[in-house]
Amino acid sequence: MTPDVSIASAHGIAMPRILYGTAWKRERTAALVEQAVALGFRGIDTACQPKHYDEAGVGSGVAAALQRGVARADLYLQSKFTPLNGQDPQRIPYDPKATLREQVTQSLHRSLHNLQTNYLDGLLLHSPMATPAQTMEVWQAMEQLCHEGLVKQLGISNCYDLEMLAYLHHAATVKPVILQNRFYAATRYDREIRAFCREQQILYQSFWTLSANPAILAHATLHGLVQKYQRTAAQLFFRYLSQMGIVPLTGTTSALHMRESLAIFEFELTEAECEAVGALL
Repeated sequence: MTPDVSIASAHGIAMPRILYGTAWKRERTAALVEQAVALGFRGIDTACQPKHYDEAGVGSGVAAALQRGVARADLYLQSKFTPLNGQDPQRIPYDPKATLREQVTQSLHRSLHNLQTNYLDGLLLHSPMATPAQTMEVWQAMEQLCHEGLVKQLGISNCYDLEMLAYLHHAATVKPVILQNRFYAATRYDREIRAFCREQQILYQSFWTLSANPAILAHATLHGLVQKYQRTAAQLFFRYLSQMGIVPLTGTTSALHMRESLAIFEFELTEAECEAVGALL
C-alpha cells in the first residue's frame, strides 16, 4: 500500500485509509468481497457475529482474491468479538456457558477458520461489556491472543463514553489503537472522543458515514466542491475524512460506488476546503 492510501497505527501496522464493510451482505458476501478486492480494496472489516455478518462468506471472497494473485500480506483483515447480548441466541459462534476468556478465544479461532487465515490484522471488542471489570476481562483475553501472535493489534467499537475509553486505555497492557464508531450528529460526531484518540494515537474508523449524514451530503458547501472537482458528494466527504485522519468504512454493493470510493485518493482538498466541510460537523 502506498503512503497516501494507508495509515500506520501506533503499532506500526499499515491500515488502508478506507475499508470495505461486510455487514448485512448475507448470501452475497463472498461475491461482494471478491469484487471489492478485485477493484482495489485492501482492507476488510467483519465480525464473528452470524446475526449480522457472514464471516465465512468473507473468507471465501478473500480466498478467491488470493487465488487471483493478491498476497495475504497486502490485505488488512479485521474482525470482532461480539458479546452474548449482540448475538443471535440460535447462532452463537462460541460456548455461551464458557468463561468470558474462553468465549473470546473460541470466537477468535472461529474467525480464523472462517477467514481461512492464521492471523488477524485487527481484533475489535464489538462493544463495551456491562461493567468495566467485564470489559477488562475480555480485553485481557484479547491481549493474550496478541501475545500468541494470532492478532496484530486491538481496538473497540461502539464506544461512545469517553470515560470508558480512557479507562480502557489506561488499564490495558496492549493499548487500543482502533476505535470504530457510528459517525453522526447524535454523538456530536464524537468530537471529544476523537480528540482523545488523536492524543493517544488511536485510529478512528467511521461507519454509517453516508447513511447518517444526508444533510451534509446535500449541503451547498459540498455541492460547490462537486462542481470544482467533478466528484460526487460522497467522494468529497470521504476525502475530507481521510485527510482528517479518519478511516471510513463503506459497505456499498455497487461496483461503481466501490470504484468511486477508491478514487478519493486521486485528488486532495485544500486546507480552507477542509475547514469549510469540518464546520458542518
